[in-house]
Amino acid sequence: MLLNHEHVEWAESQIPKIRRKREFTFNDPQWNSMWYLIRHSQVPSLPDLNVTGAWELGYTGRGQVVTFLDDGLEFDHPDLSENYDKEASTDINSNDDDPTPRYEPTNENKHGTRCAGEVAAKVNNNKCGVGIAYHARVGGIRMLDGDVTDSVEARSLSHRPNHIDIYSASWGPDDNGLVVDGPGRLAKKAFENGALNGRGGKGSIFVWASGNGGRQSDSCACDGYITSIYTIAISATTEHGNKPWYLEECSATLASAYSSGQSNTGERDIFTTDLNHACTNHHTGTSAAAPLAAAIYALVLEANPSLTWRDIMYITVMGSRPDAIPSNTVIIRNAAGFNVSSRFGFGLMDAGLMTWYASGWKNIPPMSSCESVASAPKRIIKGHSDQTFPLNLMECKTDVDPRREVNYIEQVQVFVTLLTDRRGEIEIYLYSPSNTKTQLLPRRDHDQSNKGFQDWPFLTVQLWGEVPHGQWKLQIVNNGGGTATLLSWRLIVHGTREYPISPRSARIQSPFEPDRSSFILKPLHTIANYRWSKAQRRFQKLKPKSTKTSNYSTLYHYYKRFFYFGRYWFFQS
Repeated sequence: MLLNHEHVEWAESQIPKIRRKREFTFNDPQWNSMWYLIRHSQVPSLPDLNVTGAWELGYTGRGQVVTFLDDGLEFDHPDLSENYDKEASTDINSNDDDPTPRYEPTNENKHGTRCAGEVAAKVNNNKCGVGIAYHARVGGIRMLDGDVTDSVEARSLSHRPNHIDIYSASWGPDDNGLVVDGPGRLAKKAFENGALNGRGGKGSIFVWASGNGGRQSDSCACDGYITSIYTIAISATTEHGNKPWYLEECSATLASAYSSGQSNTGERDIFTTDLNHACTNHHTGTSAAAPLAAAIYALVLEANPSLTWRDIMYITVMGSRPDAIPSNTVIIRNAAGFNVSSRFGFGLMDAGLMTWYASGWKNIPPMSSCESVASAPKRIIKGHSDQTFPLNLMECKTDVDPRREVNYIEQVQVFVTLLTDRRGEIEIYLYSPSNTKTQLLPRRDHDQSNKGFQDWPFLTVQLWGEVPHGQWKLQIVNNGGGTATLLSWRLIVHGTREYPISPRSARIQSPFEPDRSSFILKPLHTIANYRWSKAQRRFQKLKPKSTKTSNYSTLYHYYKRFFYFGRYWFFQS
């Protein structure tokens, strides 16, 4: 009848349609308690790990395998059973294939099950919470519930390296501030073999908790698992962005995730699975931070499975936010323009930004390494004094062997042999040719040992992107009344001969200059003002007129992150 009217051109019966807000709401009862995943969407002024940003891009960890080297895994837990991977699991302690933890009244062996839930807890099953990589597969290697020998560690680190993508470990030597300890000969070889041959030659990803000895003035510089070039050391910050009381500082820390803080200030812990098919909201320490990082790496590898272990480190450096942690005040700005600290590394990990980088990442060039040994005879550092030892590094500039030519730094190792009356009174600093100062060893007040250091491998990632050519300086500060004697030291620089490769493909255009296929890291002051202002103008054109809805600006959101947190990587032909 309506269509017959002379003024009606079209008519159709209107039927209600189902339309849903594009936000993440799960039926898992503790989803809204997982503050470290969702609080930015609730209170935009508060940061989180931006996991929902990665989910919005479609990454949930599908196809990735994460294994926990720990005290066992309750794999029949209703929040874990569907994602359990038997091939990624074993029991080193009892020599069988069943990683089930040993149950006892104190629930001492809950650690591995709690860590696993942070990664792969099932979504929308009305149970507990949600894993960050809730479609990833998860395994457990029971190896801490018994004598932990070098062989036990090596077997654990070497379990199915072409099946397992990510190994997560939240343990290490005693965090009492007294010991200097690390992996033995077999475990060191397992790390190296995993990095060189794991994942079909792309390299196993080893994620390590940086330690909980802060209250004992401990430092992860004295933990050889953290100072390995093959591990990714993860620190922690609290809900309010504070420095946790347990945090250990060292120059090997790459990045940070959230964990527990001071309960008397209302800071919450991490929510996860627990023994006896239960769940808990009291997972704490860097033990809880490292699995969050492992879960983010599962998202990153889903975005780009061809990434190598060093690509993962690069993406972490670029995709972490130092300004997202309010207590991150002791910051080094290196000559390549990166802000980094011994507390939190390159900052709070951003899952959305990291997966965005990964989705268009091209593999970086092969790693080159150069070494120089100081030729000076032994030197005595008297009490309450310091001495500086120069080393002119020319070995990185060579045309003979490209595997020894380094023009862009990634990691720097300093092997030190030092005698001392009281080891905890010693501080060690390294100055790069650009005069960037990095603290290799802070004071450890409780360490009264007279054993010193025997070719100990200190590590710094704080010189990332700098040029290694020129004079390096090692400064040793003796704060005690006795003497210290430097017997020897040597420097190994790891990095690339060529410029690192573009983090973005042409498939997703960056707001910077188009038609560029590679990037170079430069100090900020060397960038022409014209190029900088041009990038700013392009960025502003992307800004939407309205910000009332939650799904308007996914692409703009990541362009904004790229502009603010990736601004030191500039494109060139």
